[in-house]
Amino acid sequence: MTTPAAHDTPHHPYAALTPDLVLDALAGVGLHGDGRLMALGSYENRVYQVTLEDGSRVVAKFYRPGRWSEAQILEEHAFALELAGAEVPVVAPLLLQGRSLHRHAGFDFAVSPWRGGRMPELDDFEVLEWLGRYLARIHNVGAARPFARRPRLDLQSFGQEPRDWLLGAQAIPMDQQSAWRDACNEALELIAANAHPSSAGVRFGLKDANTIRLHGDCHPGNVLWTPVDNAGHGGPHFVDLDDARMGPAVQDLWMLLSGERRQRTMQLAALLDGYEQLRPFDRRELALIEPLRTLRLIHYSAWLARRWSDPIFPLNFPWFGSSDYWRGQVDMLREQIEAMQEEPLAA
Repeated sequence: MTTPAAHDTPHHPYAALTPDLVLDALAGVGLHGDGRLMALGSYENRVYQVTLEDGSRVVAKFYRPGRWSEAQILEEHAFALELAGAEVPVVAPLLLQGRSLHRHAGFDFAVSPWRGGRMPELDDFEVLEWLGRYLARIHNVGAARPFARRPRLDLQSFGQEPRDWLLGAQAIPMDQQSAWRDACNEALELIAANAHPSSAGVRFGLKDANTIRLHGDCHPGNVLWTPVDNAGHGGPHFVDLDDARMGPAVQDLWMLLSGERRQRTMQLAALLDGYEQLRPFDRRELALIEPLRTLRLIHYSAWLARRWSDPIFPLNFPWFGSSDYWRGQVDMLREQIEAMQEEPLAA
């Protein structure tokens, strides 16, 4: 791998994000911390749980410099606030001094209420049905209007561009480069050609799907679950709309599926049982699950390589970039090529 080693990493902007800077930023919007900060699990941004002087807690999110424009971040916030206004359980930013987005010492940041919870039990079909209903509510709001500034989930941005960047940056060891390039090209050609059948027996591709505003990164870690009390309060709430974008509805469903095909089929049936109580679902989109999984695989490798100058990445992903890593990626792409030519899941 030709990305820099951790000790060669140039000075990164986040090096300036000290605890004092975080507390000063919050004080500037009228929130005074008592000095207790806890870093929360986030690699793309820096996110902190902050205890305030009155004992309450908030979450401060400092956006990665240069990733999103102010207009794109504000679209994320507007979507979250729109969802909250529709009583969808999302964690939306607080409006402080009349704004949801603030700036301090070169960092854009937002503050949201602290919400506890754990990952949902995805082997519980009642939980999945509940999640399906809430995803339908998110999509009902998302379908009301498009994003104007935020990107679209498509073949070019999630597949072709990351492939070209990885090859151009020589991020892949020479002993695996040609094998990965060939497997990646074959996979992307299948996706471009709509070479995967839909459950209706016709070809259906990414460009055929209706696109709406999505959560965009709806994996189990971005859904927090709280126990339901005697008053019926509790259940799921959705966090981290940082990857919100335009795309097909199935993008927000497939990352909640896991296990063997039979298990995934049952999970999908439970999700859709809930979803279709509140919103129709185009079953042809099930043909997109494996193409979307393939695009995420390619995009993820490029994401890691592009973030390697951030010291937190070599620390948390020490296995990335080795020949063994890329050999594994070749194997997974080959598996995805086969999967994309199988009958899609049906529910």
